[in-house]
Amino acid sequence: MKRWRVLTAGLILAMAVTGGLSAAEGGNGADAMVLDGGSRGPVPFGHHRHQTALGDCNLCHAVFPREAGSIQRLKADGSLKARSDVMNKLCIQCHRAKKTAGVATGPLTCAQCHQR
Repeated sequence: MKRWRVLTAGLILAMAVTGGLSAAEGGNGADAMVLDGGSRGPVPFGHHRHQTALGDCNLCHAVFPREAGSIQRLKADGSLKARSDVMNKLCIQCHRAKKTAGVATGPLTCAQCHQR
């Protein structure tokens, strides 16, 4: 019984330190979405799956505002960086690092994400 109290206290402390539930547990944003993939075709994106895996929404949302249609808006106003700066540095680099670390990860090539 004492072990249960220690574990419960540890969980409460961890939630207090981290601010409670993660974004994925809180249900922020769509569960899944389809991103505009330009001429290579649309990209199905498991949003909640990435929230759970990454834990820090700002890893992506430092580039993409937290609003529907942000990619289209950034393209329209010319402020979206080149795809090599965005996808290669965000998506592919993260997936490669996880693979190197021996962690199950997502696609490593353009064709594995983009649907024509």
